[in-house]
Amino acid sequence: MSMDYESMRSLLQKSLKPSRYEHSLGVAETAAALARRFGVAEEQAMVAGLLHDCAREFPNENLIAEAEARQIVVEPVERQMPLLLHAYVGAKLVREKYGVDDTAVSQAIWRHTVGGADMTKLDKIIWFADMIEPRRDYPGVEELRALAQTADLDVMVLAGLTQSIIFVAQRGGLIHPATITARNEILLRNKG
Repeated sequence: MSMDYESMRSLLQKSLKPSRYEHSLGVAETAAALARRFGVAEEQAMVAGLLHDCAREFPNENLIAEAEARQIVVEPVERQMPLLLHAYVGAKLVREKYGVDDTAVSQAIWRHTVGGADMTKLDKIIWFADMIEPRRDYPGVEELRALAQTADLDVMVLAGLTQSIIFVAQRGGLIHPATITARNEILLRNKG
């Protein structure tokens, strides 16, 4: 049984540190605005945005065990960077703890960190809202926010994926294969 939005918000507030909770509210608001712009169900976007980081209640060092307890396959990149698992664990936790039985919302939460193949509009909105919510502050965020006002959804997400890949590569980090897949699919679809 699903709880109402205010109950979810209240439970999330008790589960996350204040700054993470404020970030989650920002993603929910940003996702709702993008959903209106792109003709996606606003309530789904708000719930997915609000709960996208719900598994951040677990310390990073516990995320592998939390994932494995939920029969989530942990790939080598996630073993090296367990923080990435918060997306997958969160996709399961929304049903377990918050009663959300909406596969579109779960999938958007699953994909909000690294993207993936065949991303839906909701997946892209949550992924992008997480990058540009009002509390985010990093080089290039204003350009991405400007795109959110005028650009096509794929153009926005492509710019965000490209920026993310460059950022990680410049720091010598591992780039998740799902991120490469998401970017390549947009390029192939829009060049075909």
